[in-house]
Amino acid sequence: MTSAPSARKKSGGETERAELLSPRELRGIIETVLRLAKSTEAVETEVHVDEVADALTRFANNGIHQNVFEHVVTVSVRTAAGGRTARATTNRLDQDSLRAAIEVSLSLAHNLPRDPKLLPMPGKQRYRKVNRFIKATAAVTPEDRARAVRLACDLAAKKGQVAAGIFSSGISQAAVGNSRGLFATYSETHSQFSITMQEDPAASWAKADSANVREFHPQKLAERASEKAHLAVKTQELAPGRYTVILEPAAVLDLVGFFFYDFAATAVQDKRSCLNDRMGKQLFGKNISIVDDVFHPLQKGAPFDGEGMPRQRVLVVDRGVPKNLVYSRASAKAARRKPTGHGFALPNEYGEAPMNLVFSGGESTVEKMVASTGRGLLVTRLWYIREVDPYEKVMTGMTRDGLFLVENGRVTSAVKNFRFNQSLIEMLRNVELMSPAVRATGEESFEMVVPAMKVRDFHFSEVTKF
Repeated sequence: MTSAPSARKKSGGETERAELLSPRELRGIIETVLRLAKSTEAVETEVHVDEVADALTRFANNGIHQNVFEHVVTVSVRTAAGGRTARATTNRLDQDSLRAAIEVSLSLAHNLPRDPKLLPMPGKQRYRKVNRFIKATAAVTPEDRARAVRLACDLAAKKGQVAAGIFSSGISQAAVGNSRGLFATYSETHSQFSITMQEDPAASWAKADSANVREFHPQKLAERASEKAHLAVKTQELAPGRYTVILEPAAVLDLVGFFFYDFAATAVQDKRSCLNDRMGKQLFGKNISIVDDVFHPLQKGAPFDGEGMPRQRVLVVDRGVPKNLVYSRASAKAARRKPTGHGFALPNEYGEAPMNLVFSGGESTVEKMVASTGRGLLVTRLWYIREVDPYEKVMTGMTRDGLFLVENGRVTSAVKNFRFNQSLIEMLRNVELMSPAVRATGEESFEMVVPAMKVRDFHFSEVTKF
C-alpha cells in the first residue's frame, strides 16, 4: 500500500482535482489495519477513515485575494484490551504508519485505568441509504466560484460598498469498520457562501450552506447584505429593555444551538442538562416541536454514529414537552434503553448528542412578521454568545450586522447594537410566529433546520459601544 500525502494545500491557479479513495480502497485500509492488529495484544480494533477535499475562494476589498485547496486523509485506530481503550490517528496509509498507529493506541490504552463501563464493540449493522453526493457540487471549479464572487463584488462597487467573504465547495467521505464485522461508508458534497457588505460605518452579512451548490444563490445573498448595510448607515440608540424581536434563522440557530448537549442521555445522567427533572413536563410553548433526523432533506451527515451504530429519528420535543433523549450504547445500557445511534467516537467525555436537529416551523415569513409588529426589532444575527445559567439556559451575547427598528408594520431605521441576557427556555415559551424551517448556518453553532421566529419580551440589557 502506498503512502498517502499529509494535508495538502494548493493556491493560485493550481488545479483542484483530488483522486478520492474508492469504496474498495476504504475497505482495504480498514481490513489492513484489522489484519495488522491481529498480531498485537488488541482484543478488539476499530478503524475510522476520513477523507476531505475542500476548495475555497476568499475575497476582500471587492476582489479575490486567495484560492486554496486541501486534500486530507486520516486514519484513526481504536484498540481495546483488558478493559482499556484508546485511539491514535495518522495521515499516512503505508503499512508501517498504520502499524505504528495501532501500537500508539495500545500504548495509550495501557497507561489508562480500566473502564468498568467499556462495552464490546458492536457487530455488523444495517443502514438506511441516504444520498447527499451532488455531482454539480463536486464539479464546481475555481472559475465557477470566481464568477459568483465577481458578481457580488461588482454589486458592492456599484453601491459604493466593500464586499468580503468566502465561497467554498468540496467532497467528504467516511468509513468505519471493526474486528466484529461492522463496516459502513458515507460520502457527501458541501458548499458554502458567506458575504459581508460594508458601507462605512455599517456592515451586514448573509450566509448559506448546502450539499447542493444550486440550492443557494450568491447574488441574492449579496443583494440582501447590501440592502441591509445601506439601511444600517444611520443608527439611532434605543433604551435597553424587553422588546418583541423578529429573529432571522441565523439568529435563531446560534441561540438554540446551545441546547445541543441538553438532549443527550449522558448529560441528563450526569445532571448537566437543563432537562433534569423536566422530562415529560410542559417546558416550551405548544408550537415548539423538535426532532433529530439525519434523513431530513435539508440535513447533512452520515447515517451512522461514531461507533458505527445506525442513526435513528428521535422526537425530542413534542408540542413544548421534552419527550425523548438521544443515546449512545453506553448511556442506553445505563438507562436500560435502546441506543439511538448518536454516540461520539470513543473514547470521549460527552457520550452523545443530537447532530441533526430540525425545528418545526410555521407558515409566516419575516416580511409578515414585520407587518404584524407594532414596535419591535429585526435581528440579523448574534455573536459572542456565552452561557450564564446552564439550568435555566440564560445566555448573553450581542447583536451584529444589522439590527433594525420595526414600527407600525415596517422597518423604519437601524438601531445601535444591544447586549442581551435571555433565557432560551423563556424565549421558546414566547414564540408568536414562525416561518417554515430552513437550513440555517451561522458562526456560533453547527448547521440546523430552524425557522425565523417572532418572540415577545426578549431582554436586551445594555447598549453596546459600537
